[in-house]
Amino acid sequence: MNDLHTHTTLSDGELGPAELIRRAEVAGYAALAITDHVDLSTVDRVVEALVVAAEVENRLDRVLVVPGAELTHVRPEHVNEVAERARAAGALLILCHGETVAEPVAPGTNRAAIEAGVDVLAHPGLITETEVRLAAEHNVALELTAKRGHCLTNGHVAARARAHGARLVYGTDAHAPDQLTPEAQALSVLRGAGLSEQDARQVLDHGEQILRAKHEHQAARGEPV
Repeated sequence: MNDLHTHTTLSDGELGPAELIRRAEVAGYAALAITDHVDLSTVDRVVEALVVAAEVENRLDRVLVVPGAELTHVRPEHVNEVAERARAAGALLILCHGETVAEPVAPGTNRAAIEAGVDVLAHPGLITETEVRLAAEHNVALELTAKRGHCLTNGHVAARARAHGARLVYGTDAHAPDQLTPEAQALSVLRGAGLSEQDARQVLDHGEQILRAKHEHQAARGEPV
């Protein structure tokens, strides 16, 4: 099991990084990204702390931890700048909080995130066909989420992604331990979005491939892992 979208007390999650990792291990996770909320005022300190948390855990070779960041309610005009700062601080996986129907995200955020080349557009809501095509062109993955409220448009996202060749990934957007999902529950979420069993498993497999590729790329550059 893997998860590309989780949060800790470094933003608005309930658990510190060490406990989140342990809880994920008990839930059967092999890999996860910790992607705390960031904006221009917090990106440097949050990402730097997550880099340390991942480096310490990855020495043990139990759960693969990838340090990341979720650009959250960042003005579209600032998305590219925050993404660049997150990468410079050591974030290996960049998410952007998309235009979910559950929150008043600024219009234009989806497109700004795609054009900035983030790795994952999280819970992108009623994403347009133009934006999905652009995501496919820029190799930006679209998230199918387990999070209440955000998951209401999973079916819409899945259908448009499949129609236009955009990649899909899975994330819990977990802020609490009971929001981490074992594999069977993750598959149920993906099947509920209209995916077949085979396609659902491919989405999970693809997520783990992304996380391991990020980790291996960093290791190949001789940086702490």
